Amino acid sequence: MDQPQLPQNVHRIEPDSPFTFDCSPDSRCFTRCCRQLELALGPYDVLRLCRATGLGSAELLDRYVIIEKLESDVFPRLYLTMVDDGQASCVFVTPSGCSVYRDRPGACRTYPMGRAVIREGETLSDFFVLLKETHCLGFSCKRSHTPRSYTDDQHLTPYNRFNDALAALIQHEQIRDGRVFTTEQLDLFILALYNLDSFKAQLISGTLSPIHGDDVQDLSTWDRERLLLYGIDWLQKSLFND
Repeated sequence: MDQPQLPQNVHRIEPDSPFTFDCSPDSRCFTRCCRQLELALGPYDVLRLCRATGLGSAELLDRYVIIEKLESDVFPRLYLTMVDDGQASCVFVTPSGCSVYRDRPGACRTYPMGRAVIREGETLSDFFVLLKETHCLGFSCKRSHTPRSYTDDQHLTPYNRFNDALAALIQHEQIRDGRVFTTEQLDLFILALYNLDSFKAQLISGTLSPIHGDDVQDLSTWDRERLLLYGIDWLQKSLFND
């Protein structure tokens, strides 16, 4: 698959190539990157925000998430709600920083680096990029990283694990061939990936059928991480008959 064309302020960087960056409350640009943005959320981001806020998945989606789908989109996109304060600030940003820092979304955690995943058949490949924005002064700092070390420093491994699992679904061959989904199927997409508490309840009640003939009563003991991986697998088999 051809790799996507990158914007002017984004450039490729090799896994072991050094770059300098730091962000701290002492920075003059502190929390500017938490404003005037559209923060896309993946399933694992929502899972971690549920953990941070103590909210169930349905309530978190209702209070803090915007769901939209453009005509050109295959699946709905989810974004974090921004505060109407004239700066479109993140709902979780405070003068002292992020109030959910330990469970902040992957896009915040990895900034200014990015990682793209490309699925070809059963093989996944990735590449890294750096985003340089005019408001960010972090590149003038002397703290050195590489994409590999920054991944470790920002505890990105679990985020990457779930994003890689999701790639098999959202980059499926049928989608590349132009597959279009019904409203009901798109509702299942949100349910199985983002509304995990309701997904679990519907499996246990028999409203949804399990895959592999699983004992659904055992699902009540699963944590959200295990349930999300199951949801990805369940959705792939439900949508594509894989």
